[in-house]
Amino acid sequence: MEEALLLTEGRYLSTDGKTAHGLVRYSRRFRIVGLVDSTLTGRDAGEVLDGIRRGIPIYATLDEALAENPGVGYLIIGVATPGGYLPPDYRRVVTKAIRRGLSIISGLHSFLSDDPYLRRLAKRYGVELIDVRKMFYNLRIPFTGKIEEVSSIKVAVLGTDAAIGKRTTAIMLQEAFEKLGKKSSFVAMGQTGWMQGFRYAIVMDSIINDFVAGAIEDVIWRAWAEERPDVIVTHGEGSLLHPAYPGGFELIAAGRPDYIVLQHAPARKSFDDFPQYPLPPLDRYIQLVELLSGRRPIAITINSQGLTREEALEKAREIEETYGILTRVPLYEGVEDIARMILDDAEGRARATEEVGALVAP
Repeated sequence: MEEALLLTEGRYLSTDGKTAHGLVRYSRRFRIVGLVDSTLTGRDAGEVLDGIRRGIPIYATLDEALAENPGVGYLIIGVATPGGYLPPDYRRVVTKAIRRGLSIISGLHSFLSDDPYLRRLAKRYGVELIDVRKMFYNLRIPFTGKIEEVSSIKVAVLGTDAAIGKRTTAIMLQEAFEKLGKKSSFVAMGQTGWMQGFRYAIVMDSIINDFVAGAIEDVIWRAWAEERPDVIVTHGEGSLLHPAYPGGFELIAAGRPDYIVLQHAPARKSFDDFPQYPLPPLDRYIQLVELLSGRRPIAITINSQGLTREEALEKAREIEETYGILTRVPLYEGVEDIARMILDDAEGRARATEEVGALVAP
């Protein structure tokens, strides 16, 4: 596995750092050997993120990181900024990395490979500029309806806000199904999922809108056709009501999930990046999911950002009691309860269908 460094200078502890958050927690494509962020020098990236040491040191500079990791081949831009631009102060680090022989991986909307200076520099030093969103920019797949052939249980994690941990919870669910003895596949819908190394991935927000539904359908269908899993787990991008990053509708419409898990952050008062827009109440999202999909969320998962462990668990019990929906804090309680409930419910529905079929058979 190739070694990579993450660049998050000044942004690791913000929601902009979500690309790095995902890669610190889970990475199959690259071995993450360090993070460059002078505001957190000397600490462990995992411990800073969620209290779990993962042996990923944080360095003050690229030079320090390379001195301890001379074999590293990639620098990954670990932030997703509003508008998808490369922060101006990152350009100096990217330039230095290219000169030191590192290929650059970016999931931003502004493509590094379209920058004439960086392109010439990369060519001179024999390295690559890999723009993940660019890979999916020209995807042209129309929706056909073949999603109805998919017989796997389809589970989608949607959120009440952007950058709220939908992908992380979805990965935990996929692993929980495996632990319960079921074959499960994960379908990533964003650039971080590709960087993490998942076999089935698209980048929804880089695709022309007319082809988003077809791309969603196709990637889920391919996961089913090639692997025949018992369960397919995926996640939405943005949020149903986010004013700048609306999303989730297309996944409900084209992915046609059998179960939806709703990820919520009780301590958040406003939408990510837009403090002037208060976050709507949770019951509005529950109603929306029910209206759009025909079913209530099967479970609610809690992002504990801004809450102590005790506060997060107390909030989960309060939500569960209020709405009668199983609620868990994945970081502290895992998600096996949710996976088990989905399998039990799916089995019950299948059994009921068989019984109805037997009654109407000639």
